[in-house]
Amino acid sequence: MLYEADGFGVGELLLEEDLVLWHELPRPGYEPSGQHPLAERLKLYFSGTRDDFADVQLDLSWCTPFQHAVVTSLRGVGRGETVTYGELAALAGHPGASRAAGSFCAHNRFGIIVPCHRVVAAGGLGGYGSLGADYKRRLLAIEGVTA
Repeated sequence: MLYEADGFGVGELLLEEDLVLWHELPRPGYEPSGQHPLAERLKLYFSGTRDDFADVQLDLSWCTPFQHAVVTSLRGVGRGETVTYGELAALAGHPGASRAAGSFCAHNRFGIIVPCHRVVAAGGLGGYGSLGADYKRRLLAIEGVTA
């Protein structure tokens, strides 16, 4: 199901009942159709509404124990906060696994719900995959972080 977020474009949710299987961040070029309460919550998030999505159930059946620990740790990084990849790895119980934490973030299926945009490089903002650093900067700005 697709949802529109003003100024960002259209994102997509793949759900099995209320279990989130996949979340694609909004980008220009899609057409919205249908609504689910979570789609409405995401739309509101992009307009500045506070939501930690802590109650959203995710399909983590594909995760290794390390990936599961990264998901849990990331969901604990609050709005307006950032951590480095090294700090994320340490929070997940694997100090020294910053590259593995970065790899997880690069393939995150649950953008915003598992907030990889809150993870920054030790020397600055860092990238944000195909959406780029400017998109990441905009997400952080919604949360009051200047990057």
